[in-house]
Amino acid sequence: MIVRTLNEIVGSERDVCWGYGQSRRFLLEKDGMGFTLTDTTVPAGTECFIQYPHHLEACYCIEGEGELELVNGEIYPIKVGTLYAPDRHDIHYVRGGKKGLRLVCVLLPALKGDERHHFDDSAEPSTYKG
Repeated sequence: MIVRTLNEIVGSERDVCWGYGQSRRFLLEKDGMGFTLTDTTVPAGTECFIQYPHHLEACYCIEGEGELELVNGEIYPIKVGTLYAPDRHDIHYVRGGKKGLRLVCVLLPALKGDERHHFDDSAEPSTYKG
């Protein structure tokens, strides 16, 4: 049985600055579950251009408001109770809006633990790098 609390994760090696906010990683590859579960924040006023070419991800908003924009221009408001899942490894922007976002995210396959996004000035979306 795996039992962890957010208080145990905050400030540990499972509390990772993913590039724009924190990714608090409850489950990692070494836990043997096959997927990662995170409590992830996206700060207010931020925008990140990302893609997950090697992972599937589902994010469920539990706090705040923001938006998701696909490269084709489709925009989806994200608020409490909204799930989004880039099921085709969609390239997208995540914007923290005025309040920021707090998301519960599931990634498959599981993260090793040290992956984070590395943003630069290129026009390419960021992907996880370990």
